Amino acid sequence: MATFLSKLGRLAFRRKGVTLLLWLLVFVGMGVAASSAPAPPADTFSMPGTESQEAFDLLTEKFPDASVDGATARVVVRAPAGTKITTPATRTEVERLVTELEVSSPQVVGVADPYESPAVSISEDGTTAYTVVTYKVPAAEVDDEAHDALDAATEKAREAGLTVEAGGDAVKIEQAMGGTGEQIGILVSAFVLVLTFGSMIAAGMPLITALIGVGIGISGITALGSTFGLSGTTSTLAMMIGLAVGIDYALFIVSRFRAERAEGRTPEEAAGRAVGTAGSAVVFAGLTVIVALAGLAVVNIPMLTKMGLAAAGTVAVAVLVAITLVPALLGLAPVKVMARRGRLRYAVKPLSDRQRRRAARHEAKLAGRTRPNLGTRWARYVLRHPVIVLLVGVIGLGTVAVPAASLELGLPGEGQMSTQTTQRKAYDLLSESFGPGFNGPLTITVQTMSADGTGAASAGTPADARRTGDEIGKALARTPGVASVSPATANKAGDTAILTVVPTTGPTEKKTEELVHALRDTADDLERSTASRILVTGQTAMFIDFSQTLDDALLPYLTLVVGLAFLLLMVVFRSVLVPLKAALGFLLSVAAALGAVVAVFQWGWLADVFGIDAPGPIMSTMPIFMIGVVFGLAMDYEVFLVSRMRESYAHGARPGEAVVDGFRYGGRVVGAAAVIMMSVFSGFIVEDNDFVKMIGFALAIAVLFDAFVVRMAIVPALFALLGRSAWWLPKWLDRILPRVDVEGEGLAGTQPAARSPRESTLVG
Repeated sequence: MATFLSKLGRLAFRRKGVTLLLWLLVFVGMGVAASSAPAPPADTFSMPGTESQEAFDLLTEKFPDASVDGATARVVVRAPAGTKITTPATRTEVERLVTELEVSSPQVVGVADPYESPAVSISEDGTTAYTVVTYKVPAAEVDDEAHDALDAATEKAREAGLTVEAGGDAVKIEQAMGGTGEQIGILVSAFVLVLTFGSMIAAGMPLITALIGVGIGISGITALGSTFGLSGTTSTLAMMIGLAVGIDYALFIVSRFRAERAEGRTPEEAAGRAVGTAGSAVVFAGLTVIVALAGLAVVNIPMLTKMGLAAAGTVAVAVLVAITLVPALLGLAPVKVMARRGRLRYAVKPLSDRQRRRAARHEAKLAGRTRPNLGTRWARYVLRHPVIVLLVGVIGLGTVAVPAASLELGLPGEGQMSTQTTQRKAYDLLSESFGPGFNGPLTITVQTMSADGTGAASAGTPADARRTGDEIGKALARTPGVASVSPATANKAGDTAILTVVPTTGPTEKKTEELVHALRDTADDLERSTASRILVTGQTAMFIDFSQTLDDALLPYLTLVVGLAFLLLMVVFRSVLVPLKAALGFLLSVAAALGAVVAVFQWGWLADVFGIDAPGPIMSTMPIFMIGVVFGLAMDYEVFLVSRMRESYAHGARPGEAVVDGFRYGGRVVGAAAVIMMSVFSGFIVEDNDFVKMIGFALAIAVLFDAFVVRMAIVPALFALLGRSAWWLPKWLDRILPRVDVEGEGLAGTQPAARSPRESTLVG
C-alpha cells in the first residue's frame, strides 16, 4: 500500500500539470452534468415495514382523490378581546380573509369555510376558528408569489383587528439559516490553518481541495438525482462530512510533506513519502468513514440510505483528491508551502548574499532552541502519569454521559419552533382553543375483510363501511387519552373507512406515544370481532414509528460500523488491542456527547445561554448522523496519530518513544484539525432553529471529547500502561491478515534521519 501510494504521489508531483488538468476536467464535467440534469425529485418519506407506512399506502390506494400531496396552510383566527368569532363584524372580516386566501394565488385550489362546519372549525368558547388552505403543488414547489400572497392576506386581517397566524408546510419557514455562523466557522478554520502552518499557501490547500472534492461530490449527486431518486436534501450529509474529512485529509498530507522536507528530503521524495505514509492513513480512515455511512442502510429507511451512500461517495472523492490533487498542488509550490520564517533553507534556486545571511541567522536562532514542542511535552507527561490521566478522562466522560440514559427521541414540529414564528403562534393558539392534541391528530383506517379466512378485502356499500368505522370509533373513544373521535368517512368502493382521533396530549408528549400503542393493541382485539383490518397512522404516528425505527436500529448500526472498523484497524495496525481501544474510546465520546445534548436540549440546562426556546425530545435523526460524522473524524484522528506511533515502533523505537514520536509529529496537526471542525460545527449554534443548534452543538462537543480527551489523553495513557502488549497480535492471525504496510516499511530509505531539537521545532 505505502509503496503504491508513494509512486502515485511522486507521479502526481512530477506530472502536476496533467493531474491538475484532469481534476479540472472532472470538476467542470460534473458541473455541466449537474446543470443539464433534470430537476431532482421532491423529497419522499417512507418507512417500509411500519404500520404507519402500511396505512398510508392503503389510503393512497383506497382514497385516490384525497391522496393529493399538495401543500396546506392552516390559518388560525382569533376574535378581538371581548368578542366572538361569530359576531357579525368579526364574521365579515373572517369571510373576507377566506375570500382573499382563495383568490390570492393561482396555486391555491381551495379554502375551507370555518362557518360551514362550526362544530369542527370553531372552538367551544367561540373565540377562535381555523381554515385550511390547500395548494395544488407540494410544499417544495410553493413559489414566492404564493408565500407573499398568504402573508399579505393574513396581514390585512390583522390590520382589521383580528389575531391571525398560519402553520403548515405551505407556510414560509422563518427560521432559515442565516449562514453567519458558518462563515465565522470558516474564517476561524482559515486562521487556525495559518497559525498551524505559518504559510498562506499551506493553509489554503486544505480548504481549496476540500471545496473541490465537495463540489464534485455534490454535482455528481445532482447529476444522478433523477436517475436514482436523490432529492435535493440528499446532499446535506454529503456536504457536511465531505468538507470535514476533505480538510482533514489534505491537512494530514501537507503536514507530512513539510515534516519530510524538514528532515532534508527533496520535494519529490517528500511528496512520495507523504502520500505513502500519511496517504495510507487517509485511505484507511476514508474506508472507515465509508463503512459508517454505507451502514445507514441497516436502518431500512430509504431516505437515510440514499443520504449515507451519497455521502460515502463524496468521502471517496475526498480520498482521491487528497492522494492525487494535493501532491500536484505541492508540486506548484514546494517552497512556499513551508513556514515563511524558515523558507529560505528549502529554496531550490541560488540565494543572494542577503538571503544567505537571513537563512544563516534563522539557522542560528533555531539551533539555540532546545525546548521540545507542546505535543512532545504532553506525551511525556502522560507517560509519567498514565493512571491519573486515564481515570480523569474516563470518569469525566462517564459523568457527562449519564444524562444519555434519559434520551427521548422525536421529530421536529411547529411546537418546537421559535416563539417568534407564525407557525409556533398558530400552534399555541390551536392548543389553547382546541386542546393540545388538536395539533397531532391520529388517522384510523378501517378496511372490511372477507369472513372466509382468505384475508381479502370485502367490498360493500359506503354506508356499511361507515357503520363499521363508527362502531370501531366508539370502541376506540373509550381508550384513556382520547379527546374525541370523528365520524367515519367511507370510500366509493365501500370497503374502507377513515376516522380521526384527537388525543388529549400534544404530539411530542410521551403520553401520546403511549396512546398510539394502546390504540394499536385495542385495534388488534377489534379486528377479530369486526372482521376488519385496523391501522393507525397520521403525522404523529409516523413520527413515533420513525423514532422507534431509528431507536431499534441504533445498536445494530453501531455493531456493524464498529465491527467492520475494528477489522480495518486491525489490518492497519497489526494489533488487537489498538483497534479495540479505538472503538471503545469512540463509544465513550459518543455517549458523553449524547449526555451533553440531553442535558442542554432535552432537560433545558443552559437553555438561556444557547437560546433554546422549547426544550424537548432529541431529533430522531441526530444520534445516527452524529455517529456517522463523528466516527469518521474520530477514526481520522486515531489513524493519523497512531500510525505515526506504529511507524516509529516498526522502525525500532521503544513503546514510550513511539508515543512521543506520534505526538511530536501528529499532535499539533490532529489538534488543529479538531479545532477546525469544532469551529465549523459551532457556527450552527448561533442559528435561530433549535434543531440546527442541536446538530451543531452535538457535533462540536463530540469532536471536543473525542479529539482532546479520548485521542489526546486516554489513548496515550493506555499505550503507556500496555507497553509492547499494545502491539500484540496472535501469530495465526498475523499470518492470515493481509499486509498493507501503512507505516512505509517497504519504502526505500525508510529510516528517518536523526532528529534534533531544531528539527522538532520545524515539524512540530
